[in-house]
Amino acid sequence: MKTFLCLLTVLSACVTLVSMQMVGGTSDLKAPDETVMQVTASVRPTVEERLGKRFDIFQPVAYKSQVVAGRNFFVKVHVGNDEYIHLRIYQNIQQQTQLSNVQTGHSRESNIEYF
Repeated sequence: MKTFLCLLTVLSACVTLVSMQMVGGTSDLKAPDETVMQVTASVRPTVEERLGKRFDIFQPVAYKSQVVAGRNFFVKVHVGNDEYIHLRIYQNIQQQTQLSNVQTGHSRESNIEYF
């Protein structure tokens, strides 16, 4: 029975490691989930202030993430017409977010890369 429990523990740990994202690398491109929607909305005022304009539309359409001492989100945001911006948003372990960087001049087809 002890052997079975040890084996079960090891298998559980392996499954957990396989399902975790590699630390330092970015994830595959994903559709935004509730967390990304909330994180993006939380930095909208900072983005608008930094770019000096207000957006009628501010809709995340895709993202990648990176595990660091917390998490970086690289988010493609539709801001109206055919205009898209890329945001790098940092969320620390306490779930506090801050805008790290903004890139303008993107299209729907632009790849999200580390910046």
